[in-house]
This record gives sequence, C-alpha cells and structure tokens, in this order.
Amino acid sequence: MVALKIEDLKQFTSKLFMGEGFDTFLVREADFVTFNSFHIDGHIRQGYYSDEELEAGKIEDLSSWKVLRPICFGLIKGKKLPEYFQIVMQLSPGNTDRFLKSRQLSMTSENINGLYLNIRYEDGVLNCITGTSVNFFTLDKSLDREWDDMARTILKKYEIAFSEE
Repeated sequence: MVALKIEDLKQFTSKLFMGEGFDTFLVREADFVTFNSFHIDGHIRQGYYSDEELEAGKIEDLSSWKVLRPICFGLIKGKKLPEYFQIVMQLSPGNTDRFLKSRQLSMTSENINGLYLNIRYEDGVLNCITGTSVNFFTLDKSLDREWDDMARTILKKYEIAFSEE
C-alpha cells in the first residue's frame, strides 16, 4: 500500500471527472459531501437488468467509472468545492488478468479479490491510496509492490504530478 499525494488538485479532478483515463476501473463505492451527503454502492443490482441486457452490455458485478462518472461529476460541480469525497475503484477482472501477465506474477485472478485505488479528498488534500486483497494467506508482497508501481505508472501516464506520503 502506498499513499500518493496529488500535487495539482484541479488537474487531477479534471482528468478524473471529465476525462476517460479512469473509465475502465470499476467502482466499489463512492461518497460525496457537498450540501448533503451522498453514498453510491457500486454493486449492480442484477435483478434490474434482464439476462439479455447483462450479456449484451457485458455488465459485471460492479458499475464502471465510465457509467458513474457523469453522476458523480454532477454531485460536485459548481462554484464550491466539495467538503469531502472518496471513490474506491477496483481494477476489472480482465484488466487484473492483463496486469498479472504483464508483471509476470505467479498468482491467478481467481486468487485476487481486488486491486484497489482509493481516491480521497479531504481538507483540501487529495490522495490516491493503493490496496490489494487476496483470498489466501501469503507473506509474498510482490503483488503489493507491483500494484503500487502500476498506480504510479497510471498517474505518470496521465501527467498527474504526485508525491509519496
């Protein structure tokens, strides 16, 4: 786990809420505090969609950031900054497989509950905190190190300045 402090809040939030760079991430949950508190549970209510819609839309267990981004942006846009927001993003299963292969890690995606990027804004400071969850006990921290490195790579790719906390 690593905490990456975002140096340019405006630039990052613009890329997060108006760009497409994070669209392939899934959203576990999101919280926003503006004039009210808003909570979004990213888990899809499977009964809402027909089997055909689920299959045709390749709808997974969690909503994508691409789907939730305009809703979340609507919650924070305006003249005042939000008091607080937190978005817990998770790498999709397909991207988890690609990540494991590209980093030549020996575990399989079936052993991984999630690779997380927790975006948290509070008191004028925005941090991206990485996290991993596996479904077995291990002392091997190579997955953690590789995911931390991938988070840095993603931020650099989108030219987002950060420092490590």
